[in-house]
Amino acid sequence: MELAELVARRPFPAAGLLIGLTRRCPLRCAHCSTESDLFTRQEPDGGQLERFVGSFTEENRPDVVMLTGGEPLLLPALAERLSTLARRAGSRTALLSGMFFARSGSARNGNARAGGRFGGLSGGRRGAAIPPAILRAIRSADHFSASLDVHHEREVPRADVFRALHRIREEGVAVSLHLTGTGAADPYLAGLTRAVEEEFGGQVPCLVNEVRPFGRAASWARPARSGPDPAAASPCSMAAWPVVAFDGRVLACCNQDTVDRRPVPAHLDLGHIGADDWATVRRRALESPVLRMLRTVGPTHLAARYGSGPPAGSYCEGCRALGDDEAAVAGARAVAGGAAGALLDLTAAVRGSREGAQGVVRRHGCAAYAPLVVAGGPALPETGAEDVR
Repeated sequence: MELAELVARRPFPAAGLLIGLTRRCPLRCAHCSTESDLFTRQEPDGGQLERFVGSFTEENRPDVVMLTGGEPLLLPALAERLSTLARRAGSRTALLSGMFFARSGSARNGNARAGGRFGGLSGGRRGAAIPPAILRAIRSADHFSASLDVHHEREVPRADVFRALHRIREEGVAVSLHLTGTGAADPYLAGLTRAVEEEFGGQVPCLVNEVRPFGRAASWARPARSGPDPAAASPCSMAAWPVVAFDGRVLACCNQDTVDRRPVPAHLDLGHIGADDWATVRRRALESPVLRMLRTVGPTHLAARYGSGPPAGSYCEGCRALGDDEAAVAGARAVAGGAAGALLDLTAAVRGSREGAQGVVRRHGCAAYAPLVVAGGPALPETGAEDVR
C-alpha cells in the first residue's frame, strides 16, 4: 500500500482507524505533540486492543489501520499481532515510527550528525541491521512510515534513517517519510526533500506537515491557520477516522487536545475498546448527525447557522464547544438525520477526495509540498518552489 492510497482514503468516514499503542518513546523531540518520553506508561490495554481489532469482519472493517504512538515499535509483538488480526479481516495496516531502532552506535554516543544539517546518506548502506522482533512487526504491515525532521534528526541521524529504509524496502514493504517543518519557506524542508529525492530516486513519497502548537511545541510553534469564514462551509475530514486514544477511549477526531483532554465532548466520544466492538464504533461514527455535519460543513458553520453563533477561539476549540450547544445539536439532527444525512456525508467525502491524496495534503498539510505524497513526483513542488529554495 503506497502512501497516496492511504491519504486518499482520509475523507471517507470510518475508512480508517488510528490506534495509539503507547505514549512511551525513547526520543524526546522538541516538537512532540504527545509529549512522549520513555517513562510515560500511558497505553491502552493490549488484550482489549486485540479483542477490538479481532472484532473486524470481512464485511465490516476499516480499509486502513494505522498504528502509531508514542513509539509503537516499543511493543513490536503487539504491533505484529494487531497487524495480523487486521489483515486477516481484509484491512491494510501501516506503522508510523520515530526510528529509534535505527540509531547507530556512534549516534548513540553523540558523534554522528548525518553529514551535517543538509547532508545525505554518508558511509553507504552498511550497518542497517534491524532487531528481529521489530523487523517482524514491520514485515507484518502493508506500509511503513518514518518520521524525519530537524527535531528527530537531533535524536536519530538522517543517515541512519535512510539506511533503515533501504533495508525495509528490501523486505518488500512500501515505505514513506512523514516530514515536518515551519512551512513552505522553510529551508530545512527544501534541503531535506532534495536529499530524499537524491537518496531514493523519487521512489519514497513524503507527507509534509507544518509543526502545530501542541505538546512540547505549544510554547513556540506558530498558531494554526486562521479560522474559516463562519458564512462559508469548511468541512473537517479529521472527523472521519476513529482514533483509539492512550486510555482506550475511541474518539471521532485526531486533534491532540481532543485525544488528551477529558471529559470528551459527547459528540466526539465513540466509546471504549473495553466495552465496544468495531461494528458499534463504526455505526456511531457513521450515524451521528453532528459528525455528519462536521464532515459536511464544519463546526464553525454549524454553530453559526443552527446554534448560538460561532464561538471564540480556534476552529477545533469551536468543535469542542458544540458539546454544550444544544441548539446546534438539534439543528444537526434536523438536517443530517436518517438517509438524507447519510447522503450529505457521502457527498462531502466524494468532494473531499476528488483531487486525490494531493488535494487532502493541500487542505490539511503543507500545501506547497503536496505533490511529494505521490511516489515519483517532482523533487520540489511546482507551486511555491521559489519560496523554498
